[in-house]
Amino acid sequence: MTKTTTRTAPVLATRALNRATLDRQLLLRPASLSAKEAVAHLLGLQAQNVKPPYYALAARLDGFTPGELSGLMAEREVVRIVSMRSTIHTHTADDCLTLRPLVQPARDRELTTFRKGLQGVDLDRLAALARELVEAEPRTMKQLREALLVEWPDADPQALAIAARCKLPLVQVTPRGLWGRSGQVALTTAEHWLGRPAEPTPAPDATVLRYLAAFGPASVKDMQTWAGLTRLRDAFQRLRPDLVTFRDENGVELFDLPDAPRPDADTPAPPRFLPEFDNLLLSHADRTRVVPPEYWGRAWQGNLVHCTLLVDGFLAGVWKLEADALVIEPFGRLTTAQRDEVRTEGERMLTVMHPESSYDIRFGTVLR
Repeated sequence: MTKTTTRTAPVLATRALNRATLDRQLLLRPASLSAKEAVAHLLGLQAQNVKPPYYALAARLDGFTPGELSGLMAEREVVRIVSMRSTIHTHTADDCLTLRPLVQPARDRELTTFRKGLQGVDLDRLAALARELVEAEPRTMKQLREALLVEWPDADPQALAIAARCKLPLVQVTPRGLWGRSGQVALTTAEHWLGRPAEPTPAPDATVLRYLAAFGPASVKDMQTWAGLTRLRDAFQRLRPDLVTFRDENGVELFDLPDAPRPDADTPAPPRFLPEFDNLLLSHADRTRVVPPEYWGRAWQGNLVHCTLLVDGFLAGVWKLEADALVIEPFGRLTTAQRDEVRTEGERMLTVMHPESSYDIRFGTVLR
């Protein structure tokens, strides 16, 4: 596309972009989807910790219960695996076997970070040995390190285990990830756990369309940020005849599906309680569609990432569940009406996630 054509594409202002993204993310209204359908539509849920995927679905689905997702995990219909951005995601079994091969180039690049600790290590031999080990029985990362160190005693132990995770699609076996259960991280291959082989590495085109359905309208850089991949522009160019284009307020070209929802910028957006690491806040190069510039960086402190609160569709604060209370810490002053709406949504979230417990709802100090 020429620069002239890009300049004449319709502009989507930030609020319009916000509402379109919230609609794709099932956050404008509770969606009548099953947990499995939602996980597939959203191309997975970031799951650095066990609880975030459950809270992510509670914010999005009508009639969701934690037991629904936990049951899918127990039945091996969804799994926990390192995929996009080298982070753990909860994926459907089908997506585990297709999206992981798609992002394998990024896992290969990740290995270069550890090349000093892997000098003299035959990575193909390491992958074969690691596969034998974890398919014989699930192994923790510590067990994997120790076993691989026998073969390569001069290598860095941590690098050996990370190399195995990069070379192989390793899933976390249950009970890890089940609601209300505990269990250390133990790994086996996706093929072994699911009882079927991975798919051949797919062309990215189909995933581009799915990404736009869940996160669009979006730029090429947006999708590259979400996937942790580079060189996706060619896929967008191949798909261009079947897509529509816009530009944001900075003139960046945005692609979208022709029939995807793009609600009016004034569409009401109820408050939503999102978990830490929610993909809504992590899957675009330009996050101003959800994160006001003045609040950039406020949702995390060092390695500590907070659960986040949306008000009027935008990041507006953080929250935490203490022993007896849901504590909400806004970034700015909320109106009386907004506080009432936040309290109502908080009560709904608590009823879904913790029906057997009783919590107060408290507004903490405004964080500045």
